[in-house]
Amino acid sequence: MSEIDYEKLAEIELRKDEVEDTQSEQEETFLPPPLEDPELNINHPYYDVARHGIIQLAGDDNSGRKVITFSCCRMPPSHQLNHTRLLEYLKYTLDQYVENDYTVVYFHYGLKSLNKPSLKWLQTAYKEFDRKYKKNLKALYVVHPTNFIKILWNIFKPLISHKFGKKITYLNYLSDLREHLKYDQLNIPQEVIRHDENLRGKQKGKPPPVVKVPPPRPPLPTQQFGVSLQYIKDKNKGELIPPVVKETVSYLKRKGLQVEGLFRRSASIQTIKDVQKLYNQGKSVNFDDYHDIHIPAVILKTFLRELPQPLLTFECYDHILGITSVESSLRVTRCKQIIQGLPEHNYVVLKYLICFLHMVSQESIYNRMTASSLACVFGLNLSWPSKGTASLSALVPLNLFTELLIDFYTNIFNSRTVPGEILP
Repeated sequence: MSEIDYEKLAEIELRKDEVEDTQSEQEETFLPPPLEDPELNINHPYYDVARHGIIQLAGDDNSGRKVITFSCCRMPPSHQLNHTRLLEYLKYTLDQYVENDYTVVYFHYGLKSLNKPSLKWLQTAYKEFDRKYKKNLKALYVVHPTNFIKILWNIFKPLISHKFGKKITYLNYLSDLREHLKYDQLNIPQEVIRHDENLRGKQKGKPPPVVKVPPPRPPLPTQQFGVSLQYIKDKNKGELIPPVVKETVSYLKRKGLQVEGLFRRSASIQTIKDVQKLYNQGKSVNFDDYHDIHIPAVILKTFLRELPQPLLTFECYDHILGITSVESSLRVTRCKQIIQGLPEHNYVVLKYLICFLHMVSQESIYNRMTASSLACVFGLNLSWPSKGTASLSALVPLNLFTELLIDFYTNIFNSRTVPGEILP
């Protein structure tokens, strides 16, 4: 079958999808989507595309990799969206992550004849995403695939390498995402949620039963992950630095400072869970047994990410986002002012961590992890909003603030001393 025949067949299947959707749901007219991101500035270089919310940052997957979502239902009709600009914006977004492992979730529902890009555009997009983008993409989840997707696969199969094809996973229901991602962090459009409910209703002939979630268990006395700094301190004879932080930093300082790409790589999900379990049970962990320097690195990031409140507290978040509006020459002073307001315990742990990251950046000639590179990894692990996840437009100030902390560590942390604090 020729490419032209496949394209006609794809168009037919897409129209079938539309008919099925309108039979089970009220037909939706395209309306300009509301601005969902209050931090999005009209001066954003891709404001015309970004305002639709098609591409979103959605927290981390189970391996600590950043997750990017693409929602077809948020794409306006083709005459209202420049698809060349959409491709540029997608590359602009991914450029912030391609140096690290990352994951993409594609919500197919909502792709219609009115808003679909051309086959030529799709081919251009695949070619534009060269090895730089494909190498560190660890998983591509296609949610609610249809026959249209199968036809596209036949068109693109000659272009797609076997290695890349293995990264693609098709998921029929939203609940399937829970096995791979932190589902509650995903910003799933309401249209997609309703579509998923309709699919489940058709499958069973009735709504799925409500799953009873057992009440959470109280934390163990030795718990390290998912509990507050104060809890860990109280259970560890008043030690200010949590054991997991002290041990991972100590190990990485001895054996990881010159490892290329430190903190950029992910690790086995099961191994990370096993190590977390050992720590939570108060058992000793010997990282030499795992023969993988990236395991303690991921464990450190995981600890920070699972704190009930970020190290840079919720109260700091809006102040951090304002760093880009501060004159360049005054930004270090502003950073110092912001962290002076931290609770003593948070300040001590932050200082301990940033001191270590400063050491890592000093070895960047070997590990390629400059302060800027480290900031891209740790920015979202040090600060996030009290509700939801940080938006794409929040990344620039979050990363800039973290980079300043690392680059100007000595200057920023020299004005406040705390009794009993220790450094790595």
